[in-house]
Amino acid sequence: MTESSTYLVAEADLPALRAAVSRLAGLGYNEVRVRERLGLADLNDLWWRALPIYRAERLADRDPLASAIDLFQLQGVISSEELDRLFESAAREVLVRTGLIVVDESGFARARAGLFPVGDRLVFSDHAWPNLPHPGQAEARHDQVMYVGTDSRWLARATVRRPVAAALDLCTGSGVHALLAAPHAQKVVAVDINPRAAQCARFNAQLAGADNIEIAVGSLFEPVQGRRFGLITANPPFVPSPLDAVGFRDGGRSGEEALRQIVAGLPLYLERGGIAQIVTELGERENEPLADRLREWLGGAPLDIHVLRLRTHSAATYAVGHAHRNETLGAYFEAVHEWAANLKSQGYVRIVSALLAFKWSDPALNAPWTRTEDAQPPLSDAGSEVEATFLAEYLSRKPNLRDLLERRSLRRAGPIGLIETRILGKTSATKTQAQLLGMRIPISHWLDATEREVALLLQEPLAWHDLLELARGLSLDEEAVTAAVASLLRRRLLLLSAVDPPALPGQK
Repeated sequence: MTESSTYLVAEADLPALRAAVSRLAGLGYNEVRVRERLGLADLNDLWWRALPIYRAERLADRDPLASAIDLFQLQGVISSEELDRLFESAAREVLVRTGLIVVDESGFARARAGLFPVGDRLVFSDHAWPNLPHPGQAEARHDQVMYVGTDSRWLARATVRRPVAAALDLCTGSGVHALLAAPHAQKVVAVDINPRAAQCARFNAQLAGADNIEIAVGSLFEPVQGRRFGLITANPPFVPSPLDAVGFRDGGRSGEEALRQIVAGLPLYLERGGIAQIVTELGERENEPLADRLREWLGGAPLDIHVLRLRTHSAATYAVGHAHRNETLGAYFEAVHEWAANLKSQGYVRIVSALLAFKWSDPALNAPWTRTEDAQPPLSDAGSEVEATFLAEYLSRKPNLRDLLERRSLRRAGPIGLIETRILGKTSATKTQAQLLGMRIPISHWLDATEREVALLLQEPLAWHDLLELARGLSLDEEAVTAAVASLLRRRLLLLSAVDPPALPGQK
C-alpha cells in the first residue's frame, strides 16, 4: 500500500468504513468535545509543540476518545489493545486494509491520514504536521493534501448556508467545503489541480454518501466553463513563497497567482444573487488598500466586496515563521533572509489573513461598494452575519432611505458595548468604540459624536420623528442625525422595525 493509494476504497469496504466513522462520532469525536478534551478555546489553537503536554495532561486517561484523538488528531501511536477497544474487528480490518491505519510488528498502530472534526462532520485528509518525526513520515510532498486547519475552519464558519441550485468549491483539497455545501445545494462541483487531492475529496464524499458532489481535476474554473453557481468557495494556495515546495500552500512569489485568477473569474461564474467567499492571506503595501487590488482584478465588473481582516503579521514575523527550521542555525538564518527578501521585493510590509465575500451589485444603488473591517475570527457558524452585512449595506445606501425612516421605527440591534477613549494633547478629544455584543464575528466600530448620541437616545424603539425631536433637544440637526442613522444601520448597530414604536412618556 503506497501513500498515494491511501484514499482509494472499494465499494464493498464502504459500510465498514462508515461504521468506523460512526463509532468515532458516537464516542464524541467532534469539534466541541475534542477541543474541550484538549483544553482549548478553539481547535484552531492546537499546537504541535504542545503535543507532549496534551498527552500527559489531557489524554492521560486512555479511554477510547483519548485514543481516537491521539491517533487521528495528534498523529500519535497507540497500542493494539487501545485499537481493539476503539474499533470492532470488521472496522479495524478495513481501516488497515485500506491503508488508513498501519500496525507494526510490535502491534502498535498509527494513522496514515488525519481525521479532522469540523462541527459534527468528520473529514479525512493528510496529516497537519508531515515534518514531525514519525514512523513512515517524511517532509511534506508537493502533492500533499491540505489538512483542515485554521483558514479552512474560518471559511467553513463564515460561509452563507442557504439553498442554491449549484455550488462550486475551488482548490477543494480534502473536499471539506464541498461536503459542507452538499446539504443545501442541489449539485456541488469540487475542483483541484492536484489529482491526489481530488482522490481524497472523492473518498470523503463516498464515506459521507454525498452523491450530489462531482469531483473534477483541473485548474480552477477550467472544468466548469460555461456554468454559473449560486455559491463559490475557495481556499487557494496563498503563501508568498520564494520556494515552490507544497502545492496547497505556495501561491508563487506574490502569493496571488491562484487568488488573482479566482477573483478575475467571478464575473463569469457567479450567478446573480449568488455569493463567493474566499479565505486567503494577502500581502499589504503601505497606502494601498487591499480592496483596491481586488477591484482591479475584477476588471470593472460591478461586484460588491466585503473584506474581513482577521489577523495581521509583520513581514519580519511572517518570514521567521515560514523559514524551514530543520536545518543548521546558519541555514535557518539564510532561509529567513530568503523569505524576508521575497516579501520586500513584493513591497509587502505585512501579511493579512482575510475572509473575502463578493456579490453582484444592486443596479439601483448606482455603483458597487467596497467595505473593509477589522474583526476577530469566527468561533462558530456566522454565515447569517455575513449575509446580514450585505443587506445592511444595501439598506443604508437606498435612495429612498429617508422615506423608509419616516414609515418605520428604529431600534438597537441588540446590547451595544461602548468604550470611551480620551486622547490628551494640546486639545483633548474623546473617541467612542462600539461593538454589538453576542456576535459570532465580533467587529468594533468607531463612532463620531452624533452616532454615539443617536445610539444612546434609542433606549426604546422610536419613530423617526420622535427621534428627531429628542435629537433637537441635544442641538443635533436633522441632516446630521440622518447621516448618523444611515451609518449605524450600515454597521448593523441599528435595525428598522415594521412595528410601531411605543409612545414616549406623556404621549398618547
